[in-house]
Amino acid sequence: MIVVESALKPFRVMAYIVGCMLLALVVAMVVKYGFDNATPVAVVGPVHGFVYAVYLLTALNLGLKARWSWPYTLGVLLAGTIPFLSFVIERKVTHRVQRQIAVAPA
Repeated sequence: MIVVESALKPFRVMAYIVGCMLLALVVAMVVKYGFDNATPVAVVGPVHGFVYAVYLLTALNLGLKARWSWPYTLGVLLAGTIPFLSFVIERKVTHRVQRQIAVAPA
């Protein structure tokens, strides 16, 4: 189970970073469409895209190591697309993986 533990921390870090970047992107979109200033979206958008790609890799890595079902893995992957959801899913995934580690044979 050390393999799963080693994949959990990068996932948690990336879930928080993606959540924050998604919130920054929402603010940038409000600025773009509300105040007619596209500069923030031009900066935050590509950064969020790159960070989300890294999140996908870390979530997929954890999902494969923890042997999640494909529907559950897909749900975790999509959590980075809805504001605040990555924070909620991060907590649920952490609890699930920690329970899995606790019941695993030593």
